[in-house]
Amino acid sequence: MRFEIMRLDEVNGTTVDSTVVDAASVNRIVQQAAAIGQRLWIRPAEASAS
Repeated sequence: MRFEIMRLDEVNGTTVDSTVVDAASVNRIVQQAAAIGQRLWIRPAEASAS
């Protein structure tokens, strides 16, 4: 399964950037964000059109 991870602006909560990663990478990214106090929004990535 793939997830979209969006980094959020600290002031107003808008999306600064986003990336799509596999499930194995989510934990690493969350740990890194937690270490520096960064806000994330994580949701399942939309399936690409075939």
